[in-house]
Amino acid sequence: MTSPFSGFEVEEADRPKAAGFAFDLDRTLSSVLALEAEVPKDAFTASVLGTERVGNGVVVREDGVVLTIGYLVTEAEQVTLTAGDGRRVPAHVLGVDSASGFGLVHALEPLGLPAVSIGDSRSLTNDSVLLIAGGGGRAHAAQGVLTNREPFAGYWEYLLDDALFTAPAHPHWSGAAVIGPKGDLVGLGSLRVEQQGAKGRASALNMSVPAERLASVFEDLLRGRASGTPRPWLGLFAQALDDKLVVLGVSPGGPAAKAELRRGDIILSLANKPLDDLAAFYRALWALGPAGVEVPLTLAREGDVFDVRVRSADRNALLKKRRLN
Repeated sequence: MTSPFSGFEVEEADRPKAAGFAFDLDRTLSSVLALEAEVPKDAFTASVLGTERVGNGVVVREDGVVLTIGYLVTEAEQVTLTAGDGRRVPAHVLGVDSASGFGLVHALEPLGLPAVSIGDSRSLTNDSVLLIAGGGGRAHAAQGVLTNREPFAGYWEYLLDDALFTAPAHPHWSGAAVIGPKGDLVGLGSLRVEQQGAKGRASALNMSVPAERLASVFEDLLRGRASGTPRPWLGLFAQALDDKLVVLGVSPGGPAAKAELRRGDIILSLANKPLDDLAAFYRALWALGPAGVEVPLTLAREGDVFDVRVRSADRNALLKKRRLN
């Protein structure tokens, strides 16, 4: 088959064998599709995420509703799904949820593929055998395990309290399906991360969003509406370095940029609460109130310590809206 992922196949030794699973392996893999998205050059996320994005999606309803990771389809004007038999089917974006990281698209032609049921990753243990699959069949699937589950704080104002980490790392992890022992979807691939192992050796893992988080946002995603009250967003990229919360950069035109925060600033406190942890920073930020609330920060810059108040925004309000024909 011709796949957007040609050249990124899983190592032969890591590919799954049908005998190792209690479900129909090939039938399940047929429901994992390659996904390509095209985003306008003037889109808010174009400079960070690019205008051409590739990843995966998983059929979760037989009428053609496909679950993917949200950053692939944020502000996308065109989406194309590629099935295991090589069929290319156009799709449109239904919705993206920035809190969970999920996105939904809907195929514009019949897929004729089975839906993968949504499972619950909380039933897994670290010795549970998993299938980590991108579109393209067995050559793009890996047999793996859950290594751990723990909070994950992303530098782009994103926090998961119970992220899943799996090995081996999949070569094309974006939107990859994490299939549990029963053949249900227990997670969705988001990132590739490095973990320090024995003797300082680094090993690659995938970070995935637990599938059970979909239930609370699914209906809203189907209707293209935000779930819950929009969180305050600052438009800054931050990381904890040497017990300090350091600004790595700011989104052009975002609240932090307007308040003249810049790379290298150290965030000492939020609303007089000392901070040195990214997760604690996000929780304190979101606890202030809805998007639009004023955020009082204390910063250190080149030996000076000063206060600044940043008027937060709704991140979704800055995104290019999908045009309906």
